[in-house]
Amino acid sequence: MNPSRRRVAITGMGAISPYGEGAALLWSGLRAGLSAIRPLRHARAEEVRVKVAAQVPDSFDPAARFDERILPQLDRTSQFALLAAREAVAQSGLDFASAGLGRRTAVVIGTGVGGENTQSEQARRLYGENATRLHPLTIVRVMPNAPASQISIALGAHGPTFGIVSACASSNHAIAQAAMLIRAGMADVAIAGGTEACITYGALRAWEAMRVLADDTCRPFSVNRRGLVLGEGAGVFVLEAMDHAYARGATPLAELAGLGMTADAGDIVAPDPAGGAAAMAQALADAGLVPEEIDYINAHGTGTPANDPTETMAIHRVFGPHARRLAVSSTKSMHGHALGASGALELVAVLGALAEGVVPPTANLDQPDPACDLDYVPNTARDMPVRAALSNSFAFGGLNAVLALKRA
Repeated sequence: MNPSRRRVAITGMGAISPYGEGAALLWSGLRAGLSAIRPLRHARAEEVRVKVAAQVPDSFDPAARFDERILPQLDRTSQFALLAAREAVAQSGLDFASAGLGRRTAVVIGTGVGGENTQSEQARRLYGENATRLHPLTIVRVMPNAPASQISIALGAHGPTFGIVSACASSNHAIAQAAMLIRAGMADVAIAGGTEACITYGALRAWEAMRVLADDTCRPFSVNRRGLVLGEGAGVFVLEAMDHAYARGATPLAELAGLGMTADAGDIVAPDPAGGAAAMAQALADAGLVPEEIDYINAHGTGTPANDPTETMAIHRVFGPHARRLAVSSTKSMHGHALGASGALELVAVLGALAEGVVPPTANLDQPDPACDLDYVPNTARDMPVRAALSNSFAFGGLNAVLALKRA
């Protein structure tokens, strides 16, 4: 770690998840080991083989959350991002009416798919109904940068603003890029995170074709795991230069201390333990931490046959004997795999663990796979001090992004 570079604090967080609206609901559900995986709710659910998903509750009403003049611009993906950003900014205490703040604020939001609900609906009209005219706002709803742009407009944030698209690593990549903007002095504040809403008929059929979806629930690291369960939601965070946060009297939730990003440069879907290990090692080195200082890893932990033993091998490579002393858990066992938003939902869990000294469990872990031989905190949360933690995101395409966090 370069002692002269700017340290990065997290001063606010917001989320919408299968537990409902708000980061507190997400964290309390995970801490309690409560699964949000439920029977699939979709108009064509009877036509698909997959029967479960982790979906935002039907109580979410966009018309009650957004001005009627803005709502037509917003795909569900952007709706989620805006809600989470509002909550994060409110917790941070930042006032974007303050002179100059918007000029020094960046917005970086990740999404794996973008405006899939709009894309699906307009494709249905075009090809299914032979429509000759689509919704005039189709492009601004579909484009993957829409969530970042909508947040920028809502806040009046004039700093670097862009979207990140790197499949299941999108959130962690977005947060890492935002942190680097602050370190480089290009921003004092950044709104960063990830959002996803892609439980559409087309997406369900596409995931079915890959044969990686579980038909009952998500069982990471278990010998009887059957695959991942799709989820949706958003997590957004206020990142801030530590000196900027202290100057205004803010209390950081944690320090974003280290970043690690690598590519396997191998198979498009099969993970390589060397790539994940390199990203974790980079994050530790960047944070100035040694392996023995990490108490918890929020694993990528998808529940697929390929991911779980590969991630386990990567952890062993980086942590050596200390790997046996780590608490490792996959919260995807409860909130599902929200693709580009997963890392953001998982960061809420990591911040909760650091703040409260409680590690959320890996649910449904009744029969550990012998190839997955770490302490995965099975089924019940654990009270334990958490000084520092890693959050892993390993994506299709062989893309790896790891965040290292420690108590501020």
